[in-house]
Amino acid sequence: MSAIEVGLKVILLFFVLVTIHEWGHFYFAKRAGILVREFAIGFGPKIFSYKKGETRYTLRILPIGGFVRMAGEDPEIVQVNPGQTVAIKLNKQNEVTFLYLDQLDRRSNVIIGVVEQIDLERALRLSLDVDGEKVTYPIDPQAMMVTKGTETQIAPYDRQFGSKSVGKRAIAIVMGPVMNFILAIVLFFIVVIMSGVFTNVKLDSVLAGKAGEKSGLQKGDIIMSIDKQPIGDDREKLVTSIQSSAGKPMTWVIDRAGNPITLQVTPEMEAGAGKLGVVISGDRRSATLGEVFTGTYDQVVGTTIGIVTGLQKLVMLQFKLDDLGGPVRTAQVSAEFAKMGLTYLISWAATLSLYLGIFNLLPIPALDGSRLLFMGLEALRGKPIDPNRESMVHFVGFALLMLLMVAVTYNDILRLIKG
Repeated sequence: MSAIEVGLKVILLFFVLVTIHEWGHFYFAKRAGILVREFAIGFGPKIFSYKKGETRYTLRILPIGGFVRMAGEDPEIVQVNPGQTVAIKLNKQNEVTFLYLDQLDRRSNVIIGVVEQIDLERALRLSLDVDGEKVTYPIDPQAMMVTKGTETQIAPYDRQFGSKSVGKRAIAIVMGPVMNFILAIVLFFIVVIMSGVFTNVKLDSVLAGKAGEKSGLQKGDIIMSIDKQPIGDDREKLVTSIQSSAGKPMTWVIDRAGNPITLQVTPEMEAGAGKLGVVISGDRRSATLGEVFTGTYDQVVGTTIGIVTGLQKLVMLQFKLDDLGGPVRTAQVSAEFAKMGLTYLISWAATLSLYLGIFNLLPIPALDGSRLLFMGLEALRGKPIDPNRESMVHFVGFALLMLLMVAVTYNDILRLIKG
């Protein structure tokens, strides 16, 4: 597989994972009637942008996530104050459709006046002094403000994120991670269909000098039983038995080329668990519909437990910096899975999607979990948290996340240089 093909597959992988997450926010925000100003994949400077309807879709240079910018979440339009000279354009209903704030002498077919009163959120009305005469116009709910060559649609209060009920806002936020969970389930479902189910447990390879080879195990051996306990196709049972038996002799019955053989196998202690130095595989067959569902369930639950366990170690500071990986390391691992084949890449994509969903639900400032926590506090208090304080918390959290991202990326690059 060429480097270009591997690179394209990795890029597609990240694009799908981020897009499905942000689409969850986008779709349910739109359903709630919230004005979505931007749907972005990546951060930093724009490399591609186009506008459709009310939303601008952008692709940005740093492929480390994405965002959906909703009206009312941040200061977003230039303030218009009484005494300011503006130009307006009206539609056939005499509603203001364009509000020009600069280069007024270059505007054609407009009315120029001095603002006396303006309300762009609730009343949607504009009063102007035009050549000494006071005139008042209604403002179209989708009117555009134009300054420095940029058009920005106004956001009446009922189109802003903060105007919606706690329930609607929570759904718009939580559906990002939920879409990652749904994608993971679908991808694991596909993996089980493609890979089938094991009919036995077989040794795919035996590493030289390790405990497995010392015990007489060979590549191709089919594991029948351990200490008189049948193994069948249960790879997890085999792995658990090995890990819990460091230094303890185990009686294995194996099938070697059709002949049953009994061996005494003793795992060695490595990294706190018993290890044999073997790679476990098995013969496969097509899965029945019931096995596809149970296999998908097992994959989702097993992967979730692994991810949660890893996050617990992270919270308890039971890790070294070398244990962490950023975008560079994730891309490197993704490339390795891409080289291994489509089934492995899809399985890895499902794992990453599940991780992205779980991680985003953590109550860390700037993540979806933190925003949901603030909404829960609002529901309990009966009134929202001060928006300025909440914005500051998210800003600090985002800055710390970016600092951590820089640190792990630096570590990833050093790891690559050192090989």
